[in-house]
Amino acid sequence: MKSLLLSGIFLFSMTVFAQEDPYLWLEEVDGEKALAFVAEENQKTVDKLTNTPYYQNIYDQALAIYNSTDRIAYPTTYGDYVYNFWKDKDHVRGIWRRTTQADYTSGNPKWETVLDIDALSAADDKKWVFKGASGLYPDYNRFLIRLSNGGGDAVETKEFDAITKQFISDGFYIPEAKGSADYVDKNTILVGSDFGDNTMTTSGYPNQVKIWKRGTSLADAQLIHEGNTTDVGSWPGVLRDGDKKYITVYQAVTFFTRSMKVWHNDKLISLDIPEDAAPSGVLNNQMIMSLKSDWTVNDTTYKQGAIISLNMTDLLEGKHTINLVYQPDEFSSVSGMSTTKNTLIINVLNHVISKLFIYTFDGKHWHSKPVNAPDFGSLSVVNTNELTDDYYFQFENFLTPETLYSANANDNTYKAFKSLPAFFDGSKFEVNQHKAKSPDGTLIPYFIVSPKNMKTDGSHPTLLYAYGGFESSSTPFYSGGFGTGWLENGGVFVLANIRGGGEYGPKWHQAGLKEKRQNVYDDFHAVAEDLIARKITSPEHLGIMGGSNGGLLVGVAFTQRPDLYNAVVCQVPLLDMKRYNKLLAGASWMGEYGNPDIPEEWEFIKKYSPYHNLKSNTEYPEVFFYTSTRDDRVHPGHARKMAAKMMDMGYPIYYYENTEGGHAGSSTNEQRAKSTALSFSYLLKKLK
Repeated sequence: MKSLLLSGIFLFSMTVFAQEDPYLWLEEVDGEKALAFVAEENQKTVDKLTNTPYYQNIYDQALAIYNSTDRIAYPTTYGDYVYNFWKDKDHVRGIWRRTTQADYTSGNPKWETVLDIDALSAADDKKWVFKGASGLYPDYNRFLIRLSNGGGDAVETKEFDAITKQFISDGFYIPEAKGSADYVDKNTILVGSDFGDNTMTTSGYPNQVKIWKRGTSLADAQLIHEGNTTDVGSWPGVLRDGDKKYITVYQAVTFFTRSMKVWHNDKLISLDIPEDAAPSGVLNNQMIMSLKSDWTVNDTTYKQGAIISLNMTDLLEGKHTINLVYQPDEFSSVSGMSTTKNTLIINVLNHVISKLFIYTFDGKHWHSKPVNAPDFGSLSVVNTNELTDDYYFQFENFLTPETLYSANANDNTYKAFKSLPAFFDGSKFEVNQHKAKSPDGTLIPYFIVSPKNMKTDGSHPTLLYAYGGFESSSTPFYSGGFGTGWLENGGVFVLANIRGGGEYGPKWHQAGLKEKRQNVYDDFHAVAEDLIARKITSPEHLGIMGGSNGGLLVGVAFTQRPDLYNAVVCQVPLLDMKRYNKLLAGASWMGEYGNPDIPEEWEFIKKYSPYHNLKSNTEYPEVFFYTSTRDDRVHPGHARKMAAKMMDMGYPIYYYENTEGGHAGSSTNEQRAKSTALSFSYLLKKLK
């Protein structure tokens, strides 16, 4: 009788739950019913889009670009060698290869394959995706290799001998987990991983950090840190300042707040720095740190967005000896920092245009000099050498292919090293930057790439792209896929720098957090309306695209303003904002969006949650949802449930789910070319 009663209660609760959300079964990644739904909708979408007049040509061009041997082989320096990971038609999953530094700088390197991922996948009968390596300083003859089965964030970590080019049979091995590891010395590594029950956070990341000695079991490794299961996670790291090293633990309480701890004198000590500050490394005993809010210390206030340095020796003793490195103005922000042996290189955005500056410290003050690099585009430091002041940086913009420059930060010289060939004729197009006024009066910059002498008659198929979250800046980029698939087919491309990003520093990001989230979506709508007002396009010809947080953005856009958009490419998206914190890494983003389980916070989240704001009898565009079965960051259930709900409400949609690829959406160049061709064929079909 008791079991019958319990069964009745269980069935009743499941019925009520199902009534609240009848699409929960689509959150089963490998569920038979869920995969049947995916297979059926995939086939429908492939049938509709591969039969367009655009698909095959876009696919062929994209695959040729992604497999091109003319691509730049980007360097990663380890000791005497330059390493590079490479994919092409003969190496579908890629090879990890190396050459000597002298050979690389000659411009015609003779590459030596170190690890063949295709051969490894065949031998193990797994779809391995290479996720990087951590090397043993200073000789780098051993590495901890990270491999993902299917492209997700969870990895297996295996120790590899770079001399024999073999995995070490009795070497360090960490089973699949969302974790990380780094060498302390040859016989010691620092590990954050899944160590068993209650060792992972609700976000799915490590909660413990251990020091693991060779020859002992992982279970017996020394526990040096344990956070809270409600944290985002705790990550180990080994910071190097020349031959000096610091064993560190970063305990992320939220996505934007953390404590930094250092293993010092056989104990872990917490550094007395602001919880929202972002440490980035140590250079000549100066710990470099960026500030996300004002910090007053020793009667001096260091302003939000500033880069400062702290004497590391003093900091470990609880004292603050601070020097200001750089203070951005209201139109600037720091988009990246890198160190060479003696210098700090800071990448500054000014009105979303990149500038590089080299900083040196004389013991009392920091001094800067600009790098006279190409202007009006995006600059990024690609690689630095910890043993010298040599480094590589890259320049690109919408119409100029990437050029890799070799440089020296000591004498501030550089020269072009390798340029990507032009995959489309950029001379036919022009780039302009405009600003749209958001409802609260904030001016929102955006770039527009269009044909020269374009008539402003509202007829042009236009693709609006943005991200708007996590202080991530959207800067000009060169894409052969966008050029051949969109621009050369008559499209106009727009990149919007909406709030939530980092284009104007922490304040730009914080203006879109939690209860302020609607600012992000208002900015996006404002850019769309400005494009229409300028008669560049019209709602009939305006499409939008975004991935991950950008997928949420375009999901909100078409549910709030279906009158503005006629096509939507919604990639690996968040869409169900009531349950996002229950799925995979979702809990880690509550610092960005808020906690839907708190009634006061659900009040502002529910106003924009796309899944909950679908309405009947509304003229929505036919949305194209794109996701991955192996996305273990943003659950594919978001896209599946939204698609199923729209279909049940009578709205036609397009849906494609790649069976691997992780949050990137694809694992191979062929898969990437297919997603490019599907997306642009859809956009041209709808907008042209």
